[in-house]
Amino acid sequence: MTGRECYHCKQWIADGEAHDCWTTTEAALTADLSDELKDAWERLRETAADFGDQRIYASGSAIMFSRKSCYFFVRPRRSHLQVCVFLGRAVKAPQVRRVERKSTSKAVNIIHITHRDEVEAPLVDWLREAYDLQDTVRPKPRARARPSSRGDTTRTASRSRTAR
Repeated sequence: MTGRECYHCKQWIADGEAHDCWTTTEAALTADLSDELKDAWERLRETAADFGDQRIYASGSAIMFSRKSCYFFVRPRRSHLQVCVFLGRAVKAPQVRRVERKSTSKAVNIIHITHRDEVEAPLVDWLREAYDLQDTVRPKPRARARPSSRGDTTRTASRSRTAR
């Protein structure tokens, strides 16, 4: 029988058979939000969806927004929406709770949203920047290996021993 094994649930899936092992959905993650947070979530989702072609999906405890890779995600919490935006820089602004470096070219800026009115500039500008970043970020070239000065002294020392 031809098919494949699901990476997540390890179940065998025959060719042509429908399979969805993820039980997490956007609706499930946002069901317990207060009315204010639901309004903020809807505005945030609509704003991001207007940027262009992308994939929006639930994964674990977050809702991901991605093009080639995830450019931001939202973790719904009881008191706020935790918005994690991947940018090529750390943003210094009162809205940003903390910044974590994730690679040599990207940092995740963590923002808490509690109301619909917070989904406006500068947050929308940062989301747009993250969306557009995938068109501009290129991996940095690897540094060339330098010859070790230690290796040169070792050879000299070994030569001097044999010369004695």
